[in-house]
Amino acid sequence: MNETLTSDVIGRRVEVNGEHATVRFYGTVPPVAGLWLGVEWDNPERGKHDGSHDGTRYFQCRHPTGGSFIRLHKANFGVDFLTALRKRYVLKDRPEEDDGEQVVMIGNRPVKTIGFDSVLKKQSQLSNLQEITLRGCTVSCAGDKGSIAQACPHIRDVDLSKNLLSVWDEVTDIADQLRCLEVLNLRENKLRFPSGSSSPPRKFSALKVLVLSQTGITWAEVLHCAAAWPALQELYLESNNISISERPVDVLQMVKLLDLSSNQLIDENQLLLIADLPRLEHLILSNTGISSLHFPDAGIGCKTSMFPSLQHLVVNDNGISQWSFINELDKLQSLHSLSCLRNPLTEGNRAETLQFIIARIGQLRTLNRCQILPEERRGAELDYRKAFGNEWKKAGGHQDPDKNRPHEEFLAAHPRYQSLCLKYGAPEDGELKTQQAFLLRNQLLTLQIKCPNRLDQKVLEKQLPEHMTIQKVKGLLSRLLRVPVSDLLLSYESPKMPGREIELENDQQSLQFHSVENGDCLLVRW
Repeated sequence: MNETLTSDVIGRRVEVNGEHATVRFYGTVPPVAGLWLGVEWDNPERGKHDGSHDGTRYFQCRHPTGGSFIRLHKANFGVDFLTALRKRYVLKDRPEEDDGEQVVMIGNRPVKTIGFDSVLKKQSQLSNLQEITLRGCTVSCAGDKGSIAQACPHIRDVDLSKNLLSVWDEVTDIADQLRCLEVLNLRENKLRFPSGSSSPPRKFSALKVLVLSQTGITWAEVLHCAAAWPALQELYLESNNISISERPVDVLQMVKLLDLSSNQLIDENQLLLIADLPRLEHLILSNTGISSLHFPDAGIGCKTSMFPSLQHLVVNDNGISQWSFINELDKLQSLHSLSCLRNPLTEGNRAETLQFIIARIGQLRTLNRCQILPEERRGAELDYRKAFGNEWKKAGGHQDPDKNRPHEEFLAAHPRYQSLCLKYGAPEDGELKTQQAFLLRNQLLTLQIKCPNRLDQKVLEKQLPEHMTIQKVKGLLSRLLRVPVSDLLLSYESPKMPGREIELENDQQSLQFHSVENGDCLLVRW
């Protein structure tokens, strides 16, 4: 690094021995001679102080040990886009007599290759490149005007994550020259973005996917810059300490996926500000701390007009502990996929909790990335109907439709219960007999076991625990019938559903999970 810098070095991003930092000060630090850079490290444990030295403050740090003073020659201010691209992708030919052996430079390392001549030659021609990865290549600027457009005009997908870009203008200088650019990853670049008072940003006309996670962008800056992203479909804003402060007006209208995970300031009221995005299908809210949700425009059993296109919702690693949150999700018109892992609500009896989630959200087809089969939904809804049947009766529920008037408190806690009674019939008194807890005899199911394809095999009768998994049932039957477990196919019939056979496909779930009841018949084939 040249020992002479100008004052515009402040705010620049630098790399020092593999660690990234932002320049906060440039000048002398008496009594030591010479010029110094004061830097704030991305990793505060790397620093030694908060920007002060011998009682004098030279710059501010967000962390008490986030700052250091370094000499200029130790700081790497990065390279331009094309320099990084050529360093990573340009192929160096070996002599022709070397049996086609060539060397590709990946970073600073030469890698020998044999037999991939045509592919390597294509990649070596920058003008043919369409997808490039320059992660961690210390890119800090666009370089000479027009040089990128001339060298590689066909690039569509660029990964510029964890580089040394420091201002949004440098990003637009690059993007302006990539007219086909559809995907841009800027993750882990600490950028300074234009504010609402600045001139309108230059357009990214073809951009469909933009990753701005860990860039320090604010919601106001997102809305200001979004005017330049008219075709954007996916926007990733993870870990920016974002607080949604206003509604998007005439921007983000094409966005189908929005990732707001790990922004701990977001709450349910802020979510309502983005509820009118017309095409939003996939919303990621993991690790935001959200614990409650309410759609004020929809009453019990009604659908909300908010988030009209939302199909996929991810709320992993949050503080969700109340069933009211799940009940509200049933109000969403289009929701059919939910991921709700690692929340207080899902701790404890996990199988029962998953059943109740399925029963409470009628249109759900995927839960925690697992498909909900029709038999699984039926079992979940029947178990839910049975589990809260006594509570329903106490609240005013009745088998006679003319007398069935449960009070508002029950309906608020169980909005789908009445519809489940219409679907399956009101629970009968025999179903609602209270079992004595923790007695094994009250948890055993007496089941017949038939082998339809083996007429010489006599019908067996066994008592099995209702919480026994299908895998363990297969193990037992394997020993009884002397058949390998992998060959066994199980289903069951119930006197309550004559003529219908239900497959037991999920080996990790229990008999109870599949709604197998006392007196049912297991059918075994191999």
